[in-house]
Amino acid sequence: MFGLSELAVILVVVIAVLAVKKLPELTRSAGKSARILKAEARAAKDADEPGAPRVVQGEAVRREDPETGTGTDSDPGGRGTSRG
Repeated sequence: MFGLSELAVILVVVIAVLAVKKLPELTRSAGKSARILKAEARAAKDADEPGAPRVVQGEAVRREDPETGTGTDSDPGGRGTSRG
């Protein structure tokens, strides 16, 4: 009769034989997932930079005109209100 260790070895061999057909597909999928994750992490990092403009719907935004140095108020929500 087979012991537990023999059954484990047989199970590993069977899984290895069956996985050989799927291994290239699995590695390709893992690589693609890693690339997507890296790109998303880079995009999230770029979005979290302190100098990047952040638009919040419904709040007034004060922008400085580079030519005159004066600020202008705008309402990205289109509600017609401005704070200044």
